[in-house]
Amino acid sequence: MLLRIGFRLFMLALVASGSALAPISLRGETVKPPDASAPTPAEPPQNHAAGADKGKGHTTRASSGAEIITDLSRLPAPVARTRERLLAAARSGDLQQLAALMTDPMPIFSFTDDKDPVAFWKANYPDSDGVEVLSILTMILESGFVRVDEGTPQEMYVWPYFVRMSLASLTPQQKVELFRIVTGADYKDMMKLGVYAFYRLGISPDGTWQFFVTGD
Repeated sequence: MLLRIGFRLFMLALVASGSALAPISLRGETVKPPDASAPTPAEPPQNHAAGADKGKGHTTRASSGAEIITDLSRLPAPVARTRERLLAAARSGDLQQLAALMTDPMPIFSFTDDKDPVAFWKANYPDSDGVEVLSILTMILESGFVRVDEGTPQEMYVWPYFVRMSLASLTPQQKVELFRIVTGADYKDMMKLGVYAFYRLGISPDGTWQFFVTGD
């Protein structure tokens, strides 16, 4: 149990460490002012100059050694099962079905003090009563992904792969994939930061859903 708690605290620090910039509002999301006691949201990507052939499920090794993976057969069975459950819940259009998958330990869904994920999503996407977040989750999990910290206790599969790329290095084909998730205006805002700052999702090799958060 102590090891599990320690791992969760490490992952929170991993996701929250980095830039001290405040979150930016994307796709009409209503971002609350950060709590002074809350960790600063960040997922510091590393510069990767890489491309992917999504149609054929090819992978490309980036300069740091990570791969942009589109071949779902590369996922461990527990990770693949969790991904399918998340997709099924998102496609149902029912926020409660997605929340029901947030079992102990609770995946990180906010860098604020919010305790109720459904209330959080509804507050951030009031025009769609929160349902827009389900569409975002679906698009993210249908994108390429990366395997990070391979061979360590912190190993994880993370979607979308843009979290580990420099936006300035994206190919035209990769920009098309990015614009399925964010708008052109969002892209301009993120270029000012130099990093992908929208939703990302992580699953551990054992199938544990670790986080689904947005922020810079």
